[in-house]
Amino acid sequence: MACSSRRMRAFRRWMKRQSIEYSEAIDLLIQQQDQQVWVKALCDIHEGDLIATIPKNSCLTVKSSGACRLIEDFCLEGYIALSVALMYEKSLGQQSPWFGYLQLLPDRNPDVPLLWSVEEIDELLVGTELHKTVKEDKALVYEDWKACIVPFVESAPIQLNPDDFDLDQYLAAKSLISSRSFQIDDYYGFGMVPLADLFNHKTDAEDVHFTSVSSHSESDSDSSENIENPIDDYQNGDPSGQNQNGSTGNSLEGDFSSDDDTCSSTTEILEMIMVRDVKAGDEVFNTYGSMGNAALLHRYGFTEPDNPYNIVNIDLDLVLEWSSSIFSSRHTRSRLSLWKRLHHSEFPGQQIDYFEISSDGEPEVELLKLIFIILLPEKAYNEFDKPKVALLSNKKEIVLGEITETNKKLLLTESVRGGLLSVADIRERCYGLRSMEDDIEALKSCPVTNRKLYHSLVLRTNERRILEKLRAYATAGSAGVRFVNGCNGSTLRKKLQR
Repeated sequence: MACSSRRMRAFRRWMKRQSIEYSEAIDLLIQQQDQQVWVKALCDIHEGDLIATIPKNSCLTVKSSGACRLIEDFCLEGYIALSVALMYEKSLGQQSPWFGYLQLLPDRNPDVPLLWSVEEIDELLVGTELHKTVKEDKALVYEDWKACIVPFVESAPIQLNPDDFDLDQYLAAKSLISSRSFQIDDYYGFGMVPLADLFNHKTDAEDVHFTSVSSHSESDSDSSENIENPIDDYQNGDPSGQNQNGSTGNSLEGDFSSDDDTCSSTTEILEMIMVRDVKAGDEVFNTYGSMGNAALLHRYGFTEPDNPYNIVNIDLDLVLEWSSSIFSSRHTRSRLSLWKRLHHSEFPGQQIDYFEISSDGEPEVELLKLIFIILLPEKAYNEFDKPKVALLSNKKEIVLGEITETNKKLLLTESVRGGLLSVADIRERCYGLRSMEDDIEALKSCPVTNRKLYHSLVLRTNERRILEKLRAYATAGSAGVRFVNGCNGSTLRKKLQR
């Protein structure tokens, strides 16, 4: 406890030297149980209150790091570059300008699955959205370290201790960057933002937003956005958490850059402003964005029991496995080809490898279309001369390509609903022999302090509940749709009235 108090006092002194200021209405506390820092309201705080200001040049970024020239000369970019900057500053110990900040942080975030052993990943994450992703992550991180970090250390014009940049240190840095970095602006890019990274996350219930203020301008920036990650990289098909420019982490959205890329950008500050009232004694929350538990655990190392953004993905390969179990391989290949032609005609250049099931159990419309096409009667398939399929519902002819999320229940024929149930069962088997009831009982008896097991169980049970909802969706009743065989293509033009 005394050690924690010393670390916090050192951090407060460091913030004062860096001109980081925060309101007397809040306090920074360290929980004895897990040494996590949280922000407490000491009195009632009101919407619009300014509670902190953070100069951008106090943030640990590639641009502000003492290793900036080395990193840029070696052409490192994105999360690799920031990892090197973080490892370099940690290697300096008390000589680093960020020592007062770094000594408060954990050496690594052990709750991020990237740092779990392969055995833990296979045992705790089997069947979940993260199982394959995290194992791929570990392999990619090793490749990055070997291809980029090792040559950087060996070729640096100054002597660097290889132990400070070994694979273990790289993984540690990567875990901190994954869970604590923010996109700052065009000049600084993304980096570690002291004080801001101490506010815990709460989905759709944030208390603070950020604005950017330039001290050389007469007025505040018009931008005012919350620190968050508005695009969940994992749920948008990028399991690495790396966006298009190679960066990762949260986002200080809005135009936070200076008028130019000169040193004047270093005079800018970030302001933390309350967006809702908080009562004395309550925790003050930020939000990291709207993302499901798979993304939260993947990036930050925790989950939320009632997260409304949870999803389950069903891989295309699982659908083809189901099709091959009841039809010939030739049948499956031909129907898949037909579905792909239809999809590409609607969405040129877009490839689908998996189908999303939302938190309420509703499947992506493309999954229903694929199952529908796989189950097409042979006559309808053989007469199929255009990427369209005729249906009849309430005496209204429609075109398969015109079925959207709003009217996708038109596809729920009895056979399609049966196919959806079979696909859900195949996806369920990915979780292994342990039943849903076993997972629920295990979660009830698991202490929150056993963080790896607890959060992996939350993820598993949430995903399996979504599959239960998918089954309920499939059995809720058909839309009275039947095939129309032998239809002329000219009769398929009438649009469904939505």
